[in-house]
This record gives sequence, C-alpha cells and structure tokens, in this order.
Amino acid sequence: MPPTYRAPAAYRQPHLVPLALAVTLITLLVLAVAWVTSRAAIPSPSSGAIPVTVTGSPRADRQLYLPSLYTQNEIRPPTALVKVATPAVTATTMASLVPSATPTATMTATATDTLPPTQTVTPSATVTPWPTPDSLLRQVRVPILMYHHIAVPPPDADAIERDLSVTPADFEAQLQWLAQNGYTSISLYDLVYALAQGKPLPPRPVILTFDDGYRDAYENAFPLLQKYGFKGTFFVITEFIDQNYPGYLAWSEVDVMNSAGMDIEPHTKTHPDLRGRDHDFLIWQILGSAQTVEAHIGHFPRFFAYPSGRYDAAVLQVVQEIGLWGAVTTQQGTIHTSDGLYELKRVRIRNSDTLDSFALKLGWNF
Repeated sequence: MPPTYRAPAAYRQPHLVPLALAVTLITLLVLAVAWVTSRAAIPSPSSGAIPVTVTGSPRADRQLYLPSLYTQNEIRPPTALVKVATPAVTATTMASLVPSATPTATMTATATDTLPPTQTVTPSATVTPWPTPDSLLRQVRVPILMYHHIAVPPPDADAIERDLSVTPADFEAQLQWLAQNGYTSISLYDLVYALAQGKPLPPRPVILTFDDGYRDAYENAFPLLQKYGFKGTFFVITEFIDQNYPGYLAWSEVDVMNSAGMDIEPHTKTHPDLRGRDHDFLIWQILGSAQTVEAHIGHFPRFFAYPSGRYDAAVLQVVQEIGLWGAVTTQQGTIHTSDGLYELKRVRIRNSDTLDSFALKLGWNF
C-alpha cells in the first residue's frame, strides 16, 4: 500500500495556521528593513563622495563611497611636493538577523612625508655698505678725541685713573666750547667714507670716542652728548660686561645708547696686550668681541680700538681679514690718510686739561 500522506501538525490544527503565517511575515519584514538600512549607510557616487576600493571583502573589486565629509584635501595634501601613500581601507562585515551591524570601512592612515615649515626671514638692521675705495690717495684733518672716565676720580684713585678721568663739569664745558665754535660730531664711518671715496665732511668735524665701557659713560657722558646734540663712539670690553664687572656698563645700557644713535664698537674681550700672540688668540679677542657686540646691536661693528694702543703686524692682519673698516690707536694727531685706516690717530683728553689746552689740542695739524 502506498504511504498515507499526513499533513503537518499546523495544518492538522487549523487554529495554529494564522500564527505561523504571522511569524513568517515578520521575519521577512525584519530582513527587508535590514537590507534597506545597510544600503542607506553607503553614499552613492552622485553625492560628491570619494570612491574607495575595499580589500578583504567578499567582493574585493567593489567600491565604497566615503561620505563627502572626507574631502579630497583631507586625504591628499594640497601640494604635489608632498608624497602621500594611498590610505588602506579595511572592511569589517558582521552578519546578524538584527539590523544592528552594517559593513563599515575603517581608514588606516599611513606615514606621510611632511613639507618642512617655511623659513621666515627676519630683516636685519640696515648696515652701511663697505666704502669701496677709489684709486685716489686722500688726507683729511679730523680730531678724534679720546676719553675714558667721565667722572670725578675717587679719593683712592691712582695716578693713571686720575689722568683718565674728566669730570662731568669739564666735559660739559668742552661740549659747550665745541658747539659754540661750530664743530659737528661725525662718526668713524663718515671719516672712512671721506677718505675712501671723497664724501664731503662738515666744515669743522670732530669725533668723540670713549674707551673701555665704564658705567659713567652711560650715567654721565651719554646724557651730556644728547643735551648738546653730539654723537659718541664707545669701545667696550665685552667680557667685562658679560661678567657684570662693577663699574662697567650693562648690556641693557649699551642697548639704550645704541638705540639713541651712539656707535658701539669692540675693544677686545678682556683688554690684553695683543702683541706677540698667536692667530687663534687674536681671532678670539678681536673677532669674538665684535661678534658679541653684534649680538646686542643687531649688526656687525666695523671699528676697533687697540688695548692701550698696543699692536703689531699680526694684529693689523687680523683686523683687516675679519672685515673691519678701520682701527684707532693712541698715537697723537689729527691728520688721517686713506692708506692708514687701521692706524687712525687720536687726541687724548686728560684730567689736567683746561679749556685753553683743550682748544689748543683741537687745533693740532699733524
């Protein structure tokens, strides 16, 4: 006999049929919602998104489209000078009957070559250009006055300190005399231009120099120079300032004088006798002090004062090879020539000078 067909229990129990159909319909509806949701999470090419090929997925050749939030500029640098490796995309798929997980693309950034920051060039202080000499030999008469202390010497001062000290009252009287007699203060830069290129000078030029960088240069000389409209050149011993030696200038005071139009020039680092020294020592003392001054005034100084007026052929060679324009000595005189820029003469002003002897020295013609 053929087997007897027996209908499923659900059909043999008519009251369970509607329940089975309802469960089936709900399951289909949940699956449909899950499919629609997963498709909505992936933008289309028409939305301005970025196509990315997904690797390691069931369809390795298909393209996902990143949301337009990730713009081209965020993925690729704005300049072709930077090489950027193509970002790798990892796809993770989690299957479930519940529409809680959809295929997602996770971007893993790779190392990039970054452009170095653009270097900003800071303008340096304007520097007077080197006065290229012409072929003419010139001679000019300009008194270069040499001062040291502008102060009343202390009671315990030795003979040298007393001789090097001009009181503020005497110094002011000398400035008054210069102003009343038509003298105009110029700089060593002006003098070199006149000798090298024939640039004109005022009818009665005078240069005021102050050696060693004593504090009274700032406290006494500087205010009086400003009061009478004169310019000063200050030769400083840089290590004495660096080490805060008592009685010497501070760099903050040097900065104030430089900003007011005074010239700051080097006088070595420690004021040694430069004669008979090796080349390295001379470079350290002369170039080293010039570079220290440069660090504070913003440009390389061009003049030098020999300590105690002592120098030899090796010293003359170094002051020229490092780019200085000239140097002053302690030799007495007022006449300068274009072939003697590194042995400029000066006029020593002493504590014992009266106004008459001061005027007499201004009239020297040798």
